[in-house]
Amino acid sequence: MSDVADAADLDVDEEIDETEIAEADEDDKPSGRKKLIIMAAAGVLLLGGLGGGAAFYFGLFSGGESGSENAELTQVFFYPLPEMTVNLASTGGRAQYLKVRVSLEMSDRAALRAIPPVEPRIMDAFQIHLRELRASDLEGSMGIFRMKEELLRRVNLAIHPLKVNRVLFNEMLIQ
Repeated sequence: MSDVADAADLDVDEEIDETEIAEADEDDKPSGRKKLIIMAAAGVLLLGGLGGGAAFYFGLFSGGESGSENAELTQVFFYPLPEMTVNLASTGGRAQYLKVRVSLEMSDRAALRAIPPVEPRIMDAFQIHLRELRASDLEGSMGIFRMKEELLRRVNLAIHPLKVNRVLFNEMLIQ
């Protein structure tokens, strides 16, 4: 009989252990309401982080600069040069002409004020370069790009140390 009593004691002990384990597990696990709150908070933090990252990426944060400083950095000035008509270098008997109107783009007001006094020097440098060109040099977008780059180089040499950012063609005609 002692074997039977020992078996009954084991069953009771096992039941106690299982209920203790179940109660301990319930204390360790957060309730359904706590889970919901934790998940909601994590979602809000994630969305806030993504929104802040997107705002930073798209430049909504100014980085501590005032709006007037930012406006000065993006301000652009244009100076239109007079129309030029030059005859192109030709190998055949027929003369070809290039008619061009150019504007200069700069981001510095000082550069804009420096253009008028040296405009004759700029026009001379442009005409010398343009007269050396052949009609075949101006074919395609690459030819026009090379001409713009050369004109930009020449105007920047004329107003050095100030700088022009771009040469823009308002009109171009080859006859």
